[in-house]
Amino acid sequence: MKNYENREEYIRKLLAYKDHDLIKVVSGLRRSGKSTLFELYRKTLMEMGVKAKQIVFLNFEDFELRKFLNDLDALYAHIIRTLDLSKPCYVFLDEVQNVREFERLVDGLFVKPNVDVYITGSNAFLLSGELATLLSGRYIEISILPFSFNEYLNARNIGTANKYLNYEALFFEYINETSLPKGVELREGGFDKIYEYLDAIYTTIVEKDISQRHQINDKRTFGNIVRFVASHIGSSISPGNIAKTLQQDGQSTHNTTVERYLEYLVASFVFYKVNRFDLKGRKQLATQEKYYVVDPGLLNILTGKERTTDRGHILENVVFLELLRRGNKIWTGTARNNEVDFVCKTPTGDIAYYQVAWQLANENTVEREFGALEKIKDNYPKTLLTTDSFLLNRSGIKHLNVFNWLLEKA
Repeated sequence: MKNYENREEYIRKLLAYKDHDLIKVVSGLRRSGKSTLFELYRKTLMEMGVKAKQIVFLNFEDFELRKFLNDLDALYAHIIRTLDLSKPCYVFLDEVQNVREFERLVDGLFVKPNVDVYITGSNAFLLSGELATLLSGRYIEISILPFSFNEYLNARNIGTANKYLNYEALFFEYINETSLPKGVELREGGFDKIYEYLDAIYTTIVEKDISQRHQINDKRTFGNIVRFVASHIGSSISPGNIAKTLQQDGQSTHNTTVERYLEYLVASFVFYKVNRFDLKGRKQLATQEKYYVVDPGLLNILTGKERTTDRGHILENVVFLELLRRGNKIWTGTARNNEVDFVCKTPTGDIAYYQVAWQLANENTVEREFGALEKIKDNYPKTLLTTDSFLLNRSGIKHLNVFNWLLEKA
C-alpha cells in the first residue's frame, strides 16, 4: 500500500525553491516521511530530465556509509567525484546530523557552483549552534508532519466523495492507530504490528536522539515527565507544576531539569509547544504553555489510554496539527475569564481564531464555546469546529463540521 504520493504538497514546496541559492532543510519526527519525500523528489527531478550523474543521495543511517561518518574529507571527495558539475546538481543528505562536523560539509557543498543542497534531520538542534551561524539567512526550513486525516484516508484508498462515510468511526481509527506513513501500511497486519512499530520509533528517539545525545541517566524521571505531558495534552502546564507532581511521588526534580527535558522532547518533534497569547495586551506570554503530540497514536505508548475517553483534547490536538500543516503560526489565546484554543497568524499575515469542541451537547456548551469567541472585540475571522452535523452560525462566527474542515485542501 504505497500511498506516499499524497506528499505532493511537500514536493511542490521543494520545487518552488529548486535551484534557488538556499539550502533546503526538511525537519520532522523520525519515520514521518522525510526519506521518502526525498526519494519522490529525486524521481520528480529525473522525470524533468535531470540525469543520474547530477544527483547524489546519501542516507547516513545506512550501514555502508559508516566509513564516511568520521571522515569529512573522504565524504566530500566522494560526493564531488560522483557529480557532473558542468550541469545543475542536486545533493541529498539524509539524517546528516550523524556525520561528524556535518556543518562544514553542508557549508562546503553550498558554496560550490551548480550544487543545490537538501538535508534532513530528526532533531531541531540541527539548526542550532554552528550550523545556524554558518547558514544564517541561507536556508529554508520545511517541517514535515505525519499524515493528515485526509492523507490517511487517501492512504487507505477511501474516497471522500462518498457522502455516506462514517467519518467519526474513521477518525477514531486514525487517532487510535497512527498517522505515520509506514504505520498506516502495517494496519493490515493488525494493531499489534502498529504498536510494535510505534514502540520501536519512540525507543529510538529516547535512546538515540535524547538520552545518548544529552547524556540523560535518570531515565525514570525522564519517562515520568513524558507521561505527564502526554496525559495533559491541550492543558496549560509548567515545569514547576510537573516538578511538584513528581516530588509528591517521591522524586526530587528541579524545575530547570524538567524545562530542559521538555526542550529535548520538543526538539525531537515528539511534542509541539504552544505559547499563550494575551488577547487584551496583544502579546506573547512566557508561562503555562500547552503541548500537543505529533501523532495521537503515540499516546498508546505514552499513556495507554483509549482515545474516546479524552476525545475533546485529542480533536484539539488534530486541529492544531492541521493548522500547522496549513502554514499558520499558532498561540493559545487567554484573557481574564476567557480562553480561546488557537490564535493564528496565517501565511498571508492575517489573524484568525479557532475554538474546538467535540459536540455542542447542551445550551451551556453552546454558550461557553461561542462566548469565548464573542468576547474578542475585533473583526478577524472566528471559527468554531465541532463534530456536529447541525451547524449554528452566530455573531459572525462560522460553525463548521470539523471532519469536513479537515478534508479541505490547504
